[in-house]
Amino acid sequence: MTLMAGLLSARMREVTREPRAIARRSRFVEGLATGRLPLAAYAEMAAQHWFIYESLELAAAAMTDDPIARRFVHPELFRVPALEADLRFLYGARWQSRISALAATTTYCTRIRSAAYDRATGYVAHHCTRYLGDLSGGQWLGRQLVEAYGFRREGYRFFVFEGVDPPLFRDRYRDRLNAVPWTRTEQDAFLDEVAAAYRLNIDLLAELEDRWR
Repeated sequence: MTLMAGLLSARMREVTREPRAIARRSRFVEGLATGRLPLAAYAEMAAQHWFIYESLELAAAAMTDDPIARRFVHPELFRVPALEADLRFLYGARWQSRISALAATTTYCTRIRSAAYDRATGYVAHHCTRYLGDLSGGQWLGRQLVEAYGFRREGYRFFVFEGVDPPLFRDRYRDRLNAVPWTRTEQDAFLDEVAAAYRLNIDLLAELEDRWR
C-alpha cells in the first residue's frame, strides 16, 4: 500500500466513489441544473436542506469541547442563516409554516442526532460529507441554478460561501482529516458513517425525484 492510499482522505474517496457517481446521475439534480423542473422543486430541496443543516449545526455546538470534533467546527461554513434567507425569498416571511420534512429527511436528521452529537467519528463524517460536497459539486450546481432560474443574489445564498476559497479550503480540510490521530477502528467507524451519510442523501434525492417527476 502506498502512503497516499493509506491516507484517510484517500480511503474516504474510495469508499464514496460509487455513491458520488449515483448522486451525480440523479434525475432530480439534472432537472434542476437544466431548469426542467419548476422553481418549487428547488424550493422544496432548500427546505429539506434546512432541516438537515439545522441538525448538523446543532451537532457542531454539542461537539465544540471534543478535542477532535472541534477541529472541524467552522462557523464560516454554517448554512442555516443562508438557507433561512433563501427560504424567506422562496416561500415568504412565513416560510416555517409552509415547509415540512420529507420521510427521507426525517430519517437523515435522526441519523445525525444519533451519530454526530456525542462521537467525533460520527460528527466529522456528516460534516465532511455535507460541506466538502457543498464546496465541490455544490458549487457546480449553484452556477447551473443561476443560469437556469435567473437568480441574482437572493434565493441561492446556500451556495455562496463568503470569504472561503473552495479549492484551498478542501485541500486544507483533507490535510486536517489526514492528521486526526484515530485508530484504525475509529477510522473504519468514520468511513462507515460517511457511507451511511451518502446513502441518506441518495435516498433524499430519490424521494424528491419521485415527487417531481
